[in-house]
Amino acid sequence: MISRRFFALLAIALISIGHTLPTRAAEPKSADVIIYGGTPGGIATAIAASRHGASVILLEQTKHLGGLSTSGLNTAETEHMLKPTFGGIALEFYTNMGKEYGQGGAVFYWESKVAEKVYNRMIADSKVPVEFDKLIKSVKKTGTRIESIETTDGAVYAAKVFVDCTYEGDLMALTGVSFAVGRESKEQYNEQYAGIRLVDKSIPASPYSDDGKLLPGISVTVDQVKEGAADPKVMNYNVRLTVTTVEDNKAPMPAPKKYDRSRFVLLERYLKANPNAKLKELIDMYPRRNGKFELNNRQAAVISLGHFGANFEWPTASHERRKEIFDDHFDYTLGLFYFLAHDESVPQALREETKKYGLPKDEYPDNGHLPYYIYVREARRMIGSYIVTEHDVLTNRTKEDSIALGSHWLDSHHVQRVAMNNESFANEGRVWVQIKTPYQYPYRALTPKLEQCENLLVPVCASTSHVGFLSTRLESMWMFLGHAAGAAAADAAKTGVAVQRVDVAKLRETLKADKQVIDLPEK
Repeated sequence: MISRRFFALLAIALISIGHTLPTRAAEPKSADVIIYGGTPGGIATAIAASRHGASVILLEQTKHLGGLSTSGLNTAETEHMLKPTFGGIALEFYTNMGKEYGQGGAVFYWESKVAEKVYNRMIADSKVPVEFDKLIKSVKKTGTRIESIETTDGAVYAAKVFVDCTYEGDLMALTGVSFAVGRESKEQYNEQYAGIRLVDKSIPASPYSDDGKLLPGISVTVDQVKEGAADPKVMNYNVRLTVTTVEDNKAPMPAPKKYDRSRFVLLERYLKANPNAKLKELIDMYPRRNGKFELNNRQAAVISLGHFGANFEWPTASHERRKEIFDDHFDYTLGLFYFLAHDESVPQALREETKKYGLPKDEYPDNGHLPYYIYVREARRMIGSYIVTEHDVLTNRTKEDSIALGSHWLDSHHVQRVAMNNESFANEGRVWVQIKTPYQYPYRALTPKLEQCENLLVPVCASTSHVGFLSTRLESMWMFLGHAAGAAAADAAKTGVAVQRVDVAKLRETLKADKQVIDLPEK
């Protein structure tokens, strides 16, 4: 007779074997269109695709929709864009914010919390499901088609068409699509504003520490750079901080988790020579609604919110490394305010002025009243079916496959600080060229090369040179391009054609019916 002990041991053995069996792969969630990135461009893509009959899933990297528009960048940039180029879902968003503020017509300056409320409502009205905290891990591809993507939490998403709407282009890169990072030389595309640019005056402050080493934030010496040469670095990033002086809505400015005073030695030296300096000379402070100020990097300042050099790895870094860079940007930003408010080397008047500002209690309440994103001004750029360059912005303005109008000025923040000599340094990389006439944006700039991928669209890290990207890199523009990408994705999903072979004439008629502005004004 078989003993009870035998059955007990057999049961234990079977359980042990079960634990060693491979786990079943996650069942994929599927939709006609999967969008990675809940930026303004991603939101416009999702809404357009849904309205044109596609099932859609929108995956967002953080816990909040809206990218920079809900993380401190509270302008549509209409001071540097032509308002007649605004239409479609972008203008609908600005008009909805006007309603939220009880005003008729569009509103082009806002509060982050209001932008998020409006985006959430527009997405809900379009019946687009959103999944948050999604970071891409891998792409499954058969030939030139993406079959599915997997996120770091093990979820799998299958679709007929995928759209990368992140600021970094991670989905695009994992798909094997060609991309560029940094600046091309002047010669590559024959662009006047390309490459390294030492065009700004030197700033009189020694870039060297007392022991003769380059100070933090100084990347190179002048003998290491060549005007017009290619360079792999991207323009500086910063936290687009929101502050207020309204006492009943003001939380204290927190100290940084990691404070490095050496980062502000340049500023210390500058303030010693300029004891009457005001905060607005160091940081751009834009008045916004309800007593709030939108802060930005000030180009001409000795030191401002731009965290020079800290972002160079970001475009192609891992998720883990980006978290470190992200935290470091906040340490730098809060460290700057801590230095200005508390360091004894700072003139008393400037210390007292800095202490007037705090964080608004009604913004970013689940994040210590700090924005959710850092300002990723530029990362990867696709090398796709057509590359938008300086010439397309300034001279070659017409395109048969136009799906939007561009008009923002060519605008690059500085890329790096250069030690000019023992007594001065220069901020390098600035481009600032006014655009007075709109130009047509080609659909081909949203599509990869056909031989690389046939079911991916990239409206944010679009196919441009560095200089071409300087007029592309605005949330308004990305909503224009996202609207076009969403309509094209819905059509490609329905017809089964490659995104490169979408009927562009039909797409243009669709966009016109959506009140997107795609044609140049008649002369």
